[in-house]
Amino acid sequence: MQAMILAAGFGTRLHPYTQYRPKPLFPVLNKPLLKCTIEMLRRYGAETIIVNCHHLRDQIVEAVADIEGVIVQQEDTILGTGGGVRRAMKNLTDQPLLLTNGDIYHEIDLAGFYRYHLNSDSGVTLAMHDYPRFNTVDVKDGEVCGFSTGEQNCTKRAFTGVHVINPEILDRIIDEEYSCIIDLYRGLLQDKIKIGVYDTTDCFWTDMGTAADYLALNRDILAGDVYRLPELVKKQDGLVYTGENVHIDSSAVIEGWCVLGDNVTVESGASLRNAVVWDNVVVPENSSYSNTIVVG
Repeated sequence: MQAMILAAGFGTRLHPYTQYRPKPLFPVLNKPLLKCTIEMLRRYGAETIIVNCHHLRDQIVEAVADIEGVIVQQEDTILGTGGGVRRAMKNLTDQPLLLTNGDIYHEIDLAGFYRYHLNSDSGVTLAMHDYPRFNTVDVKDGEVCGFSTGEQNCTKRAFTGVHVINPEILDRIIDEEYSCIIDLYRGLLQDKIKIGVYDTTDCFWTDMGTAADYLALNRDILAGDVYRLPELVKKQDGLVYTGENVHIDSSAVIEGWCVLGDNVTVESGASLRNAVVWDNVVVPENSSYSNTIVVG
């Protein structure tokens, strides 16, 4: 299997936090999501993994520098979800490519999904689920029949951001130009090329599109309410998760659930409730943070 993680976006809905780090590097229980995704792809058999990056790309380059076999594709000009994949072709073999967004957390069986595509006659297969918030794709008889078109006699489903695409389909994208891959898929439907559907409704999935989504993911994993990736080592029980070299003053108050990164200091009189504190942060004395991300 060969795979690509799309990690070049700006993360606009997560401003101001994405001014400090790119969204794929947001930590989940203190581990950057990008590293979780790479390790998950390895677990499912991916031999070649490409990561594209643009926004704050130096951080992504540094984060994966010590991971063998990962190819980093830096984009001086953002190329979009289609253009970035087209550029990656020079590092790919003539086999289907598994694509995944860099800001999603899920329990989809990627090896099973890849095999499903190989055994189909589809040019592309999308992993889909029933997620009312994002149900905009028209599906009928195991195939995509439209994107936000309101086709009659179709079921609305949501695209997970995980898909497998045959290499000849990528030839349709103009090299080194901005391209949206959904526009490419609309063109495939016009040309009567089948886009298959792989149903993942029974699998846990979430994206980190907003601060509320990100906080909820950390909270729910701590509480044991959602799937915990094997890549997330369970170092501690309970609703307060701390990294290495954490110092909490005896007069500080930690309430609800909290995730504290490495090298965090919580000074006297400070209060934290339902918060994620990133690495190398000093929570000032007598300060109070609730239902938020603390970046320092």
